[in-house]
Amino acid sequence: MSFRARTRNTSRREFLSRAAAPVMALGAMPLPAEPGAGQSVAKAGEPAHIVLCIADDLGWHETGYQGHALLRTPVLDRMAANGLRFDRFYSGAALCAPTRGSVMTGRNANRFGDFAPNWSIRPEEITIGALLREKGFATGYFGKWHLGPVRAGSPTNPGAMGFDEWLAHDNFFGHSPPLSRNGADPERVNGEASEGVAREAARWLGQQVKAGKRTFTVLAFGSPHEPYTPIDDDIVPYHGKVSERLAERFAEISAMDRAIGIFREGLRETGIAENTLLWFISDNGTPVPDRDRSPLRGAKGSYYEGGIRVPAIIEWPAGIREARRTQMRAVTSDILPTLCDLTRTGLPARPLDGMSLRPVLEGKMDTRPGPICFWGYDVAREENENPEPYLPLKAQTGNIPTAKVPHITFRNLKHTRARTSDFGGVAAITEARYKLYAPAKGPAELYDLDADDGEKIDLAAAQPERVKAMRAALEEWQRSVERSLSGADYPAAGEAGRGKAGG
Repeated sequence: MSFRARTRNTSRREFLSRAAAPVMALGAMPLPAEPGAGQSVAKAGEPAHIVLCIADDLGWHETGYQGHALLRTPVLDRMAANGLRFDRFYSGAALCAPTRGSVMTGRNANRFGDFAPNWSIRPEEITIGALLREKGFATGYFGKWHLGPVRAGSPTNPGAMGFDEWLAHDNFFGHSPPLSRNGADPERVNGEASEGVAREAARWLGQQVKAGKRTFTVLAFGSPHEPYTPIDDDIVPYHGKVSERLAERFAEISAMDRAIGIFREGLRETGIAENTLLWFISDNGTPVPDRDRSPLRGAKGSYYEGGIRVPAIIEWPAGIREARRTQMRAVTSDILPTLCDLTRTGLPARPLDGMSLRPVLEGKMDTRPGPICFWGYDVAREENENPEPYLPLKAQTGNIPTAKVPHITFRNLKHTRARTSDFGGVAAITEARYKLYAPAKGPAELYDLDADDGEKIDLAAAQPERVKAMRAALEEWQRSVERSLSGADYPAAGEAGRGKAGG
């Protein structure tokens, strides 16, 4: 294996010297001013600031704290050692865009037609950004959006969905990425991509702290999604130990870990780390070509554990005083209700698929009271039955190129009727220790995840009654999703506009 030329890359030392000044300046900010009109004050037991970090395609096993033999993730390892570590955390879907939709809304993304990559959220959806903004938080989004175009005028850009400021890409991005600031034409953020996004988020956060505001910040990294564009220094620890492709992937993971460390250091220097809730997750499992050393079955795109079980850590010194690990099942749809609970923010009056994890944070719950359901929607069937666009395609066309296409045109179709059976696609449901996996064709499979993490032993034939009961619960949930997809959750006025703040 040999290094290929990377003329686009900056050495780590050169980039850090250039990046350090704006990040360290965060620590030089004066003490926060008194909150003014329209601002929010954290009450006892509430986080003053919230940061959500989202990795792109990082698998459950791809961290040092999970015991990976080669990967170096010292920052995530420290976070896991200091905070609340979830060992059974799930992405809402096996692919990136629908999982990100579940993060923003607390709902399975099939409810609003975000079935797969390059399908969009709907403008009527109510996001955690919009809810916290109404609560008085300053809201900022930095990195990969992928829920619609980020350009100005898009009805589904971050500003339209509740964020005061955004520096974002329509999809994934690599070294020195072009990013749109508040919908303007893309600007180049030079250097290693994860550090660039972290630096920009830190700059914005520092400005809000100086103004005395509570903040909700999203850092949505483009790493380690391929194509891999790491800086050479990050490849050195992995050179010769794995294939060049894996060495580049691992280098991007290490760079993202370092970027999180830079951001955390900025929180400490600003004096807000103690009461900042920092939540780290990934959007789905490892891609098929890169499933190195995974003990789980399946990969990105699959509803076996390897496709949907992901890393998750919550670090909040004021709220989580002692480090803990939990085996309780949790999912990205839990993020919105959890943050609403912690900030005393009302929930949207529509079906949610998540629950508040506040009792888990407080050490009062270790078993989830209900199921988690998953559904890889039959997109081809939707296109055949409901071909009319939900939004004009012109409004859904992005303006930022990726490594593969000059721009992305997002889709979202009208769904005029709810099915009552024969839902199509692959689905799954977890209850207690058991998981039912229902393939698109063929009989359902049953696994005991406590005894068989790798999903090797199908228990369906031995436990037909359990299969029947879990299948019935799954189908009841699918009927609810179909009702949402047909537009039943959107009132004619009022609440439907709550997601449109700031755009």
